[in-house]
Amino acid sequence: MRSVASPAEPGNDGRATIGLRERKKARTRAAIQRHAIALFTRQGYAETTVDQIAEAAEVSPSTFFRYFPTKEAVVVMDAYDAPMLAALRAQPPELAILPAIRAAIKAVFGNISSAQWAEERQRHQLLVTVPELRAALFEEFFTTVGTLTAAVAERSGVPADDFTIRVQTGAIVGALSVATMDVFHQPDLDYNTVVDRCLAVLEAGLPG
Repeated sequence: MRSVASPAEPGNDGRATIGLRERKKARTRAAIQRHAIALFTRQGYAETTVDQIAEAAEVSPSTFFRYFPTKEAVVVMDAYDAPMLAALRAQPPELAILPAIRAAIKAVFGNISSAQWAEERQRHQLLVTVPELRAALFEEFFTTVGTLTAAVAERSGVPADDFTIRVQTGAIVGALSVATMDVFHQPDLDYNTVVDRCLAVLEAGLPG
């Protein structure tokens, strides 16, 4: 869960409100990623060059590297991370962390189009099948845990290195990973429904 945009203040509906410049940057970033994933899927990850991606997205190679430091990063980057964190911060402070995460996920993913889900499935397929990307995904998992831990600690009013918070957040990220894997491999499943089931398992606790 790596933030790819400048920090933005969430609006009353839980969505981030950002300026025109940031919106343009987000559109350019999304276009580069969309064209990259399409090329990787069509002709192979190793066979696709940054120059080809830049040409397809109608940007220069230097612009590509302003948004993505490596070719791996263009696939690893999750466009929904920043909105998800903003939506989490927008939840009422009295709401417990699991209900707050449920609400944030519904705010962000509740209106995702079928085309957007198809793009996410393509991205996920690349992450789990391309060896270079599997390694990057493993590293990204720990980045996600760290980022979410900081957000949860902020809500809880404790330091980000608090042991209990780190364990709880690791469990939450693991549960969300299960939900993601299930939905991407079974397109007929509803993401929010699967998320609720996974988080319900955490709420019930481990068997004695």
